[in-house]
Amino acid sequence: MKNTDGIILPGSSVIVNNSSSIYNGYKGFVQRITKKKAAVLFEGGNWDKLLTFPITDLELI
Repeated sequence: MKNTDGIILPGSSVIVNNSSSIYNGYKGFVQRITKKKAAVLFEGGNWDKLLTFPITDLELI
C-alpha cells in the first residue's frame, strides 16, 4: 500500500495507481480482500466491472 494515511478495507474508495495498467487512474470501491489482492468495483454509466488488483497498486482516496 503506497498511501500510509490508512488501511485499505472493504468499502474503501480507491484509485488505481499503476502506470502499466489500462485502469490507471480509475476510481472504485473495494468489495473484498484476499491475501495480497483486492476486488474493486468500478461503476460508470451503463456498466459495472469487478476486477482484482494487487493491494500495492491501489491508493486510498
